[in-house]
Amino acid sequence: MAKVIAGATVSLDGFVEDAEGSAAALYSDFEELAGSEYMKALQDETGAVLMGRRTFDMAEGPDDYADNYEFQVPMFVVTHEAPPVTPKSNGRLSITFVTDGVEEAVKRAVEAAGDRDVTFIGGADVFGQLLAAGLVDELSIDVMPVLLGDGVRLFAGGPAVTLEKVSAQEIGVRMALRYRVVR
Repeated sequence: MAKVIAGATVSLDGFVEDAEGSAAALYSDFEELAGSEYMKALQDETGAVLMGRRTFDMAEGPDDYADNYEFQVPMFVVTHEAPPVTPKSNGRLSITFVTDGVEEAVKRAVEAAGDRDVTFIGGADVFGQLLAAGLVDELSIDVMPVLLGDGVRLFAGGPAVTLEKVSAQEIGVRMALRYRVVR
């Protein structure tokens, strides 16, 4: 069965967005990251993507996912309300808006992933919901060498969780940490 891997890129002080709501400082290495063996391995292990609506809306346009997104797999977006128009899909990537909670979104993503994993891409709020509901098998946290000082914290007010280290890897300027959730 597919694992649910909750991923995020954070500043050294634990923020996923700065005080203005931007995550740009966390992806200054995006070009290097996009072509890396690290990213290729993430793509190979991912059978479905799960994300929150705010993260989904960060793209220039919803149709950009079908043409340009690095994970060309079924995508499930946790939201309170689906948009009136369904974004473009292709033979690999489809976008489904799930309005009945994280449990249902995970269930549908796991089914779609088959023998590969579900990768949760973002939204600090949905990240916390997944952890609180016990739906995360592993955390994949990339730490960037920047201090944002203020903004949206990844682990603000979340549940206490015991973790076991799986790996730690340097990818350019970022440190990629992987932990298994101990149940």
